[in-house]
Amino acid sequence: MTDNNLTLEQVLKKNSRERLKKEKMPLDVMNELPGLIQRGYEVISEDDIVRLQWYGLYHDKPKVGEFMMRIKIPNGILTPHKLRTIGLLSQRYGKGYGEITTRQDIQLHSIRLEHLPAVFQTLKEADLGTTGGCGDVVRNITGCPVAGIDRRELFDVRPVIRQLAQFLDGNREYSDLPRKHKITVAACPAQCNLPEIHCQAYTGVKQEGEFGFAVRVGGGLSTVPRLSKSLGAFVDPEEVLSVVRAILDVWQNDLTYRRSFIKARLKFMIDDLGVVEFRRRVEQRLEHPLKYLAEDPMPAEETNHLGVNQQQQENLYYIGFPVLSGRFSGEQMIQVAALTNQEGGDIRLTQQQNLILTHIQQTRIDRVIKQMESIGIRSESGLRGPSIACTGQPFCNFAVTETKSRLVEVITHLEQVFGTSTRQLRIFLDGCPHACGHHWIGDIGLMGTTGRTTGGEKVEAYDIILRGGRGVGGELAVIGKPLGRRVPADQLKYAVERLVRAYKAEVDSRGVSLSFQQFCINHNDDELQTIIAG
Repeated sequence: MTDNNLTLEQVLKKNSRERLKKEKMPLDVMNELPGLIQRGYEVISEDDIVRLQWYGLYHDKPKVGEFMMRIKIPNGILTPHKLRTIGLLSQRYGKGYGEITTRQDIQLHSIRLEHLPAVFQTLKEADLGTTGGCGDVVRNITGCPVAGIDRRELFDVRPVIRQLAQFLDGNREYSDLPRKHKITVAACPAQCNLPEIHCQAYTGVKQEGEFGFAVRVGGGLSTVPRLSKSLGAFVDPEEVLSVVRAILDVWQNDLTYRRSFIKARLKFMIDDLGVVEFRRRVEQRLEHPLKYLAEDPMPAEETNHLGVNQQQQENLYYIGFPVLSGRFSGEQMIQVAALTNQEGGDIRLTQQQNLILTHIQQTRIDRVIKQMESIGIRSESGLRGPSIACTGQPFCNFAVTETKSRLVEVITHLEQVFGTSTRQLRIFLDGCPHACGHHWIGDIGLMGTTGRTTGGEKVEAYDIILRGGRGVGGELAVIGKPLGRRVPADQLKYAVERLVRAYKAEVDSRGVSLSFQQFCINHNDDELQTIIAG
């Protein structure tokens, strides 16, 4: 519970992260960058390396002076010029490729300290930035990737996202939060932006003839996963910023959630207070009551917005393309940018690590698909579209296993065995418990760990998490359960194959539609573990 007697001195004594921020505001480290470069990476303090996170920089592994750079892209919307710029930067200063993240960012690897001024200047000239990509701030604000063009959306939320991003990015008042904070805004009936796992989620709804947002709070995954809870509030679009600020203020001004970095997420405050008391505190901060929500909107379906789809703009279409594991080369970025520029549209990045090209004329759909295939990005989705993987080895300092290449291996194997008949299956793979790849809510969640051979030698292994889901189409919104423990990496694809085979056999024998989650619920732990073990 919240501790009203806690003092700042006690917090600083217990939490080194809070001391680091009080000794020097992390945003101020940018002023010292020329001096840091001149002195050399080896003499930079670890505290200043941490402060660089506020500019979207994390140590790549091994720690030899190269960084992962996270470029923030609100709502995942990119002009061709911006994508081309990122592609060129990846070739000139990085590893020659980028990674689409589950927060609609693009990450580059192996950026050296001495190259940062040139990289930052190039990004600035293209109206791109990294401020707040990492650190104890509001991270990139996500939404439905086809906002403003999807025929089914209730209304266009892009102005709300722009307002939030412009206000929060680099705002010193909200750059010393207890920990990272994640916000999503969308009016997509499918709720493809995953409001269930965000600290704050604003979901479009129509109430008494007015458009606005239902608010959810306290979601988050990692080692203590929580699904967000309804605040029971209806918020007008022009009120979103003030509500966002009130929620942030209630959380960041309570020292209880600065005492421990591990328990510094909003989800723990919601656990402690409950939504009724939390709402009361938010209203107290706002100095007026929130409107009551008549009914929480439920996701209408599961969608990744892939394939050919008609836009709300007459005679125009958007086409979604899967990017398996979210990784594509700098050359592909440059070529996709050129193609999109030719067609007069833009590029949208999805939380499933895919990309969408917009404003395609009907007569040019086939041409665009063929050109994308020549670039190396196929339109067929199958298992590739819904499945995701975090950064993992070899770059992430937390990951203990491969992720990108392992997902490719598993998906390729399943395609060879089952063809396209498992197209709706979502495989979410992480290299550690932090759950950047959402393993808790996939049809099949895979989390990297360490196993041992019979001779005692350490090997890469994975836990298999089942029964998770986000409550679409009759499924349960629930955090999954680890049932397959420490499956050796070289056996993983076969364990997953056995699960899929058993699922398909049950569907065929019963002759009814059955989700993978329901299949797992229908079987007890022992039965599922037997299937996994073969």
